[in-house]
Amino acid sequence: MASRAGAVLALVCTAQFMVVLDVSVLNVALPAVRDALGFAPGGEGLSWVVTAYALAFAGLLLPGGRLADLCGHRFAFTGGLTLFTAACLAGGLATTPGFLIAARAAQGVGAAVLAPATLTVLTTAFPEGPRRIRALAVWTAVSSVGGAAGNLLGGLLTETLSWRAVLLVNVPLGCAALLPALRLLPGPRTAPAAPGGAEVTGAASRTSDGSDRDDGGRGTGAAVPAGARPRLDVPGALTVTVAMAALTYGAGRTGEGSWRDPVTLSALAAGVLALGLFALIEARWAPAPLIPPRLLRRRTVAVGNTVVLLAGACLQIPVWYFLTFFMQDALGYSALRTGLGFLPHTLVGAAAGVWVTPRLMRRFAHRTLILWGAALCGAGFLWQSTVTAGDGYLGGVLGPALVFSLGGAVFVTPATAVVTSGVAAEDAGAASGLLNTAKQFGGALGLAALSAVAGPDGAAYGRVFAAMTLTLAVIAVLALALPRPRQPRARAAGAVSR
Repeated sequence: MASRAGAVLALVCTAQFMVVLDVSVLNVALPAVRDALGFAPGGEGLSWVVTAYALAFAGLLLPGGRLADLCGHRFAFTGGLTLFTAACLAGGLATTPGFLIAARAAQGVGAAVLAPATLTVLTTAFPEGPRRIRALAVWTAVSSVGGAAGNLLGGLLTETLSWRAVLLVNVPLGCAALLPALRLLPGPRTAPAAPGGAEVTGAASRTSDGSDRDDGGRGTGAAVPAGARPRLDVPGALTVTVAMAALTYGAGRTGEGSWRDPVTLSALAAGVLALGLFALIEARWAPAPLIPPRLLRRRTVAVGNTVVLLAGACLQIPVWYFLTFFMQDALGYSALRTGLGFLPHTLVGAAAGVWVTPRLMRRFAHRTLILWGAALCGAGFLWQSTVTAGDGYLGGVLGPALVFSLGGAVFVTPATAVVTSGVAAEDAGAASGLLNTAKQFGGALGLAALSAVAGPDGAAYGRVFAAMTLTLAVIAVLALALPRPRQPRARAAGAVSR
């Protein structure tokens, strides 16, 4: 049994590594992609090579996570893995910009199914206790390494082979993981009853002992009979994906025209309308909402996810995207040297996140760390907005990196803890899916909006990082809207230890 559990852990870590790697691995290869496939000289449309993946990933994370409940872990895992691997192959063989962007969108769809399935499989294979904690630690470490390795591996492959190898590298990994997945993972099974034998209704949940679980009388949608297999909220999934795509497209078009352009206004209006329709579907019609409305009535969830979205709009994709072009176009770095140039960002962020932030969280309130961490991160972006090519690597990249990487490490983990704290067990999956969606959509929307700020030639780096500075200032202000802790965290920790 131990060897089987170890094999399952290796399998899910391999899949998670592929998904996280692909978020960043193509960044340093983008100038080569631009030249090889004939994107416009100013890079017009090039950001969609990154945005298409992030947008499909973000838009379908919520329904993708429900597929494991609906169709079984094996189906969700192998289906997501197969689509992701095939899309990597198609992207690596692309000969036109449109084909590459379509392949990247397909990769995002596969990742949206595969990523939540990895965590679902892991928590099923490892019961609660020390073994699950160790497994989650390994899974989390692999996620961090995958993101960090993306820039370096992308630079190495682009420099020594081709930008195509950056996408094709996942194909053998995906093929190698498919057979073990079919052998190790369980097939479809009947979904368990709701926790405590509850029948979820529009007003309250009545447990098996006859007591009412208070839901505030607000409800979550139509009745869901106890023991029923959850149904995929297809209308909700479609409307939220349309909303994200339209808003991102509209924001991205502002770089080509103005806010008064009819196409831009139409896209933004369609996005807002689709978002409103999604909220109505979730509140009124969905039998099993992707986002239970009661979640958003929690201040920690609503404000915390806004913080996560804004942080993603700077830290998830855009900072790597624009620094890649600064190092290659302004400093004249090769793809490999650019990848190596990102190592300090990774090392400082990882070290601070593992060793510094947990200790700070034991002494200070989450909202305090979010405020000061966002302020420090914003100071780093402000410094970055003032640099020129004449500052070289030390003053133009390394100095600001040390500041904003440390600030980001200080506030991102407390923000995640805020969003997931105090959430009922039956809403934990929805809360986690909402957090991941906010982070990924923030990255896609942020890149589109900041590409517009960068101007037609994409080279106004100062304006881009100044806009990031303002975004971090908004995060710092939002931290004040989070609830105060009921008692000092140090005293609380001492009470727990006793």
